Amino acid sequence: QVQLVESGGGLVQPGDSLRLSCAASGRGFSRYAMGWFRQGPGTEREFVGAISWSTSSTYYADSVKGRFTISRDNTKNTVYLQMNSLKPEDTAVYYCAAKPSTSSWKYYLSESEYDYWGQGTQVTVSS
Repeated sequence: QVQLVESGGGLVQPGDSLRLSCAASGRGFSRYAMGWFRQGPGTEREFVGAISWSTSSTYYADSVKGRFTISRDNTKNTVYLQMNSLKPEDTAVYYCAAKPSTSSWKYYLSESEYDYWGQGTQVTVSS
């Protein structure tokens, strides 16, 4: 079992950057595919991006492609979401999620595929 704790959220201005971290405790993190999701005010939770456990495969939602980058450091049991050129519409609670995977290259796009979730961290983009 894996416990996930997100951090790094805050209030920033449009155009700013922010890096979120998701620290995992428990065994086997290096064999977990990871995902980031977000839920804005009055909206359903949506997929942001995902990374396979080998780090060779990533996938992003169109809304963040080219601005956000997911990476992971398996030695630190941590996955990151680097967010650049932030926009007001990026305002949301950001969640990381984990799924044990037997495929080193596979990532997952659907909420229902993930087994473990963090508590979320608030990101607010406002001038």
